[in-house]
Amino acid sequence: MDKRKFISDSLVESSETKIKIQKECSDDILSAVDLLVSAYKNHNKLLLCGNGGSAADCQHIATELMIRLNHNIKRPALAAIALTTDTSNLTAGGNDIGYENVFARNVEGLGNSGDVLLAISTSGNSANVIKAVEMAKSKNIKTIGFLGGTGGKLKSLVDLPIVIPSSNTQRIQEGHITVAHIICELVEEELYGKK
Repeated sequence: MDKRKFISDSLVESSETKIKIQKECSDDILSAVDLLVSAYKNHNKLLLCGNGGSAADCQHIATELMIRLNHNIKRPALAAIALTTDTSNLTAGGNDIGYENVFARNVEGLGNSGDVLLAISTSGNSANVIKAVEMAKSKNIKTIGFLGGTGGKLKSLVDLPIVIPSSNTQRIQEGHITVAHIICELVEEELYGKK
């Protein structure tokens, strides 16, 4: 294997994916910003769920909103809860009600009408994320999907799908966190930036 070529090819593919995101997803990104700004203005919160690398992204995004992303903007915390972090909750849920139900149960317990659920799944087919979206819909919680490839089953279930135009899991995950940073920065600017 030519390792230098591998590095170059990976970086080029990553760059090309981000250019495709700019062309294909900008309108959806702006809609997500509007949805979150509206929710926060109405004193609602963001819930986030996903598995594996997507679970890590949930924690990352929730932290950007709770603490802050842009250090030039002094602001209060924006309510965001990653449903991926409580090991006692996740393991009890997996054991007692089945792993496919763990996120739905938390949406049921923590979510309120007017909140937003960010459902992250690179395939769009994660059973526990699908069930969380279904629970959110039953509670009048708006849903955003960070997806990849064709968008999977979640594309038609969420209110707002943001589908990274790639079939490569690494590129999809990189796209998700890039889009998340853009959304967080714009939400901060809309709510607390200089007018």
